[in-house]
Amino acid sequence: MRDKKTKLMKVERVDDIPVLLHQMNTMQVAAWLDEFFPTHGHWAGEATLGEVVVGWLSFLLSEGDHCLSHVEPWVAEHLETVSAGLGKPVRALDFSDDRLADILDALSETERWHDFETALNGHLLRVYDLDSDRVRIDSTTAKTYAGVSPDGLFQFGHSKDHRPDLPQVKVSLSALDPLGLPLTTTVVGGQCADDPLYVPEIERVQQTVGAGGKTYIGDSKMGALATRAALAASHDFYLCPLGRVQMPAADLEGLL
Repeated sequence: MRDKKTKLMKVERVDDIPVLLHQMNTMQVAAWLDEFFPTHGHWAGEATLGEVVVGWLSFLLSEGDHCLSHVEPWVAEHLETVSAGLGKPVRALDFSDDRLADILDALSETERWHDFETALNGHLLRVYDLDSDRVRIDSTTAKTYAGVSPDGLFQFGHSKDHRPDLPQVKVSLSALDPLGLPLTTTVVGGQCADDPLYVPEIERVQQTVGAGGKTYIGDSKMGALATRAALAASHDFYLCPLGRVQMPAADLEGLL
C-alpha cells in the first residue's frame, strides 16, 4: 500500500478585496502614508503603517463596518488574500484594535495629514489626468449617543436633523465635480458654524490644484461675503445660491 500524504487546503472568499487592494496600490496610498507618518523602531510585523491602513480601508469598504475590533478576525479569515494583495505575509495581529487606535492617533496630526492629502491628490491628478476646473464643497454632521467631553469633537450645536439633544461632529468635504473624487476633508466640533469652514477648505484645495480659473460650487452658506471675496482675490469663480442677506428679494426680482 502506498503512503498517501494528506494535503490540507484552505478556502477563502475573496469577494471584492483584490480589486480594492489593487486600486489602492495603484493610487500608492500606503507609500504616501509611510512617507508622512513614519513609525518608531519598535513597530512590530512586516506590514507598514500604510499597508495596515490599506488593509483596514479594504475591510471598511468591503464590509461597511467601522468597528475596530472586527478588523483582526476579518483579516484572519482572509489572510492569504490580504497577504497576496499587499505583496508580503501579514499577521492578523497587525490589525488589532489597539494598533488601529494608535494609527488613528497618528493620522490626527493635522499638519501631517494636510501634507499627505496634498501629495496624494497631486499624484492622482497627474497620473489620471483628472479635470480640476470645478470643485464642489459641502458640509454635513454626524451624531452620537455618547457623552460630551470639553476637549472632544462631539459637541452640541445647531442640528440640521432637529435633534438638539444629541452631540454632533461637523465634516467639511471638497470633491472634484462631477467625478466626486474627494480632495480635502476637515473635521471640526459640532458647535462650529458652516460659514467659516469654506475659506480654509478652499485654500487647501488650491495647494493641490492651484489658484485661478477654478469654479467652486456650494450651497448658500458659501455665499458669505468673506468667502466670495477670498475666491475673487485668488482669481477663482464661485457658483452658489445667494441668501436674502446677500441678495434681497427686490434686487433678485430686478435682476430677473
